[in-house]
Amino acid sequence: MLPAARRLTDGDLFRDTTRQGRRHGTPRLVVHAWDGGTTEGPLVGFVVSKAVGNAVVRNRVKRRLRHLTRERLSMLPGSVVVVVRALPASADADCAQLAADLDRCLERWREAVMA
Repeated sequence: MLPAARRLTDGDLFRDTTRQGRRHGTPRLVVHAWDGGTTEGPLVGFVVSKAVGNAVVRNRVKRRLRHLTRERLSMLPGSVVVVVRALPASADADCAQLAADLDRCLERWREAVMA
């Protein structure tokens, strides 16, 4: 489970990240990452709309994404804010596919920031 201290709960920061952050996507996920200057360490939020499926499917996708993100927190710099948006194709994806998509998006973000 993603630690409570790493969860993005501030609506303004959520909005700023999706609007100002760098966006990288795959057919199943879109990741918005913004170096928002937080001092609390990396923060992660999730968007899983009704287009993904019913409540059972949405919650399963969120649980998988939270688990995968927790494993990747150590790779994120301390001031980054990340919003992971699940697309409808994520409903049929298994955990390995979501992990590959998340890794691909985070790697693209790292490459863009380092360039």
